[in-house]
Amino acid sequence: MKLLRYGPSGQEKPGMLDSKGKIRDLSKIVQDFDGDALSPRSISKISKVNENKLPLVGGRPRLGPPIVPRRTFAIALNYALHAKEAGVKVPPEPFVFTKTCPLTGHRDQIILPKGSKKSDWEVELCLVMGRKAQHVSKRDALNYVAGYATGNEVSERAFLLEHGGLQWIMGKSPDTFAPIGPWLVTSDEVGNPQKLNLWLEVNGNRYQDSNTSDMIFNCAAIISNMSKMITLYPGDVIFTGTPSGVGLGMKPQIFLKPGDIITCGVEKLGEHRSKVVRYKS
Repeated sequence: MKLLRYGPSGQEKPGMLDSKGKIRDLSKIVQDFDGDALSPRSISKISKVNENKLPLVGGRPRLGPPIVPRRTFAIALNYALHAKEAGVKVPPEPFVFTKTCPLTGHRDQIILPKGSKKSDWEVELCLVMGRKAQHVSKRDALNYVAGYATGNEVSERAFLLEHGGLQWIMGKSPDTFAPIGPWLVTSDEVGNPQKLNLWLEVNGNRYQDSNTSDMIFNCAAIISNMSKMITLYPGDVIFTGTPSGVGLGMKPQIFLKPGDIITCGVEKLGEHRSKVVRYKS
């Protein structure tokens, strides 16, 4: 299934994309896509509903982030070629950090923060937890995933690297720096998450074009490793790392500017689009 949230920011309603590509309202089935609403029991309940009996949503409503996250984590340097272009050694285990900014939806703007000079793009496969995970094995880890989505883990490189040491939260969490969507695709429709093409274009120029098979630590390894130290809960989102082709790695380097249009996608998960704008006080 393709699960989504539609409507104005802060007023989103849960929905799904039907077999004809139309939005159906799920408000009478689930209150919102957060926490226990992403559990296997809830997903199974939704899957058994006759889509033709669900209210049809007319027009072209805004698509917000497909879930309300409990927490948002991200993995740094998780593609071999990206680590090479960054000039750093492959980490011995997943390098985990948090993003504290809210998720934003399909076609929402990316707002460059005041003082931004080196904002950069990062297409990523995002996984969303559907079950509490604590000390899980790699073999069982994917059974804890509710679904997957296309994400853009936007970064401000100057804030991250040039403001006194490594400022991960400052560089990774400006408002609007976590676009995701347009929908969450349930695990049963995705299959093996390590065989997905992913790509990103800025103004029609393709900069990232890779496959999740290039991950250093696959999704199962990430979940297993994290769950040994951090209990993961339904609604937790994990950005699993970006492939090579970021602006920082270009020669000369290229960074985002107002007016840029970013289009990115992950195989089976849909295409996400954002317009970059300047911060206005």
